[in-house]
Amino acid sequence: MNKLDKIRISGYKSIKDLDVTLNNLNILIGANGAGKTNFITLFRLLNQMVEGRLQYAVGKAGGIRSLLHYGPKKTRDIEIKLLFGKNGYSCTWEMAEGEGIVFREEEADFYGQGTDENPYYDLIESGHQETKLLIYAKEPEHMVSRYVLERLKSWRVYHFHDTSDESPMKAIEQINDNRYFRYNAANLAPFLYYLQNVHEKNYNDIRDMVRLVAPFFDDFSLRPLPENKDLIKLEWMEKNSDYPFLASHLSDGTLRFICLATVLLQPDPPDLILIDEPELGLHPYALNILADLIKSASTKSQIVISTQSVSLINQFEVEDILVVDRYNGETTIRRLVEEELVDWLNDYSLGELWEMNIFGGKPSR
Repeated sequence: MNKLDKIRISGYKSIKDLDVTLNNLNILIGANGAGKTNFITLFRLLNQMVEGRLQYAVGKAGGIRSLLHYGPKKTRDIEIKLLFGKNGYSCTWEMAEGEGIVFREEEADFYGQGTDENPYYDLIESGHQETKLLIYAKEPEHMVSRYVLERLKSWRVYHFHDTSDESPMKAIEQINDNRYFRYNAANLAPFLYYLQNVHEKNYNDIRDMVRLVAPFFDDFSLRPLPENKDLIKLEWMEKNSDYPFLASHLSDGTLRFICLATVLLQPDPPDLILIDEPELGLHPYALNILADLIKSASTKSQIVISTQSVSLINQFEVEDILVVDRYNGETTIRRLVEEELVDWLNDYSLGELWEMNIFGGKPSR
């Protein structure tokens, strides 16, 4: 596992100045508006950056004004620093003309020689609009830039809230769209079809998890469309029936669980998996199974989960929990320490302590 050890963020949305140490498993809890989603969306922005689409992503977000902490009158730039063991990456974004974004600084560093104050600089650039990692990583001598680029490219932020009739996960898709599982499950059918034919064990594990959550479910029915072999849509079979049902016949919770199981049981998972509010629409029994899948996946990938579910956090250890609060308009994140709660935990669960506002993460009055 290639792990992101630390991230430092300043000037981004509700985050004025924040240092977070990440473990293999990280469960974010907090009130609405505390900044959980802001923290997660930054990872998506970095993922867009290393695909060469930073300007596009910033434009879609409403321009850099909408990203700066309380706007350009209060904040001039956004700073990000990442640490992967002895490898580091940092960038500073500031406003360009026309609401665009420009790199005031970009660096890729190696801290294996000397101190943190005297790293080896693999990349130092400024004044550009898209990351220079894409250029530096092509050169054999720039190993740090290549390492950082590969790590950031492997991150995936998943969001399965949209289960409407127009949801991409219910659409007819190209059957060869299976290189990786897309953030919104737009290629759910082609990806499952690929697993069924190439990674049978992973496919069977996903199917079996869905059977546990939805006892009526028997198996997926995955086949190219008869009228066009290049296309496929999600179909499934109910037990004791030979009638193929469509994705629209699944409940929202069952469909979301299928997506979650696919993320967490895929054969070649991303280095870092981030999922926003996976509990939506799930029965408490399904949450127990989901928690087990998350724990198992964290042995292969680094996991960051944002949740508001008391039932879900009850399935994790104290040290897995990161409490997100917002004080004076600024997001804070701190990891729980078991020694500070040991007396409480003799009588209460983590979820109960959260509801009692013992360690924060609840709306401030």
